[in-house]
Parts: sequence; structure tokens; C-alpha cells
Amino acid sequence: MALHLIRQLKQMDEQRPSFPGEHWLVMATGVAMLLRARKNQGTLARVVAIASAGALLYRAASGRDGLLARLRR
Repeated sequence: MALHLIRQLKQMDEQRPSFPGEHWLVMATGVAMLLRARKNQGTLARVVAIASAGALLYRAASGRDGLLARLRR
């Protein structure tokens, strides 16, 4: 069930037009989360923040209009 939902969300994301600077915004959010994770006192909060930041940074680099896609052109 969860995998089906993820596939649907991914398909919707691929079909929508991206807006200028979207991946820069995602990257900045990921970096901000990493910096914030350094200040979290709780281990669980830190792990969640780091994992989320990693996912955002991966998305910024590898997304449809991300850095890696631009380098391939």
C-alpha cells in the first residue's frame, strides 16, 4: 500500500512543471536541516533531521531539473 502511494506521488511530481530555482530551494532547505540537526539535543530528532536533509539533498542533485540532469546536457 505504501509503495503504491509513493509511486503515485512520484508520478504526479514528474508530470507537474517545475518552477525556476526549485532545486536550489530544496538544496538550501536540506543544508539548513543539516545545520539545525547539529543543535538538536535528542538523538532521534537528530537522526530524523539528518535523514530528511539527505533525502532533500539527493532530490536537489538528482531530480528532473537537478544538478546532475543539467550536467548531462
